Amino acid sequence: MDTTPRRIDASSARGFRYFPYVMAAFVAILLLSNLIGAAKPSYVTLPGGTQWSFGAGVLFFPVSYIIGDILTEVYGYARARRVIWTGFAALAFMAFMAWVVVALPPADGWDGQEAYEKVFGNTWRIVGASMVAFWAGEFANSFVLAKMKVWTAGKHLWSRTIGSTVVGQGLDSLIFYPLAFYGLAGWPPELLWQVVLSQWAIKTAWEALLTPLTYAVVGWLKRREGVDVYDEGTDFSPFAKAR
Repeated sequence: MDTTPRRIDASSARGFRYFPYVMAAFVAILLLSNLIGAAKPSYVTLPGGTQWSFGAGVLFFPVSYIIGDILTEVYGYARARRVIWTGFAALAFMAFMAWVVVALPPADGWDGQEAYEKVFGNTWRIVGASMVAFWAGEFANSFVLAKMKVWTAGKHLWSRTIGSTVVGQGLDSLIFYPLAFYGLAGWPPELLWQVVLSQWAIKTAWEALLTPLTYAVVGWLKRREGVDVYDEGTDFSPFAKAR
């Protein structure tokens, strides 16, 4: 049985078997990384004793970008766009749910309200920054990868995944941390920009490090789905109507 992927235009692809599972993984990692790790700065000790700060969420959030690369490479920009909007809606609902739950009065005798507020009571400034950064970064990432796939005729996947991450994660870090924390106590400008740069570097390094896994997953999905989608003639507007 021939399992070689067929090159097709994005508009002609229909009925993907594994697309819902990839979308579910993307949204789950997106929500968990934003909920658990976004607001905590951590550090590593460099040779010589210098402490280098980074955002704790960077350890897991880049996986959502890797899945975003897989979505665009295998299923095309239009379907990645659908997933990005799904993730955006999920982030909005998560923020609303956290606000409601934190605002509800605690029952008499329950002493966890203060800790609950500290963990889940992110300000709307942080929530808004997260959503804007995610939206801009993910669409930039998907756009660059889809365009590069056409330009390279589907060759050199590593250049597309890393190149799109440099752009997408760069925008994400550059937007999120200044919008969320600039001017706040505990976030002096030197720490803020150190975190921005370290986030960008670590996210890109994650992408490069996991390139073999990306190759394996992309190859497996293309063989299983039996297609190789190219975004030739695709409307790249984030607001284009889904077909």
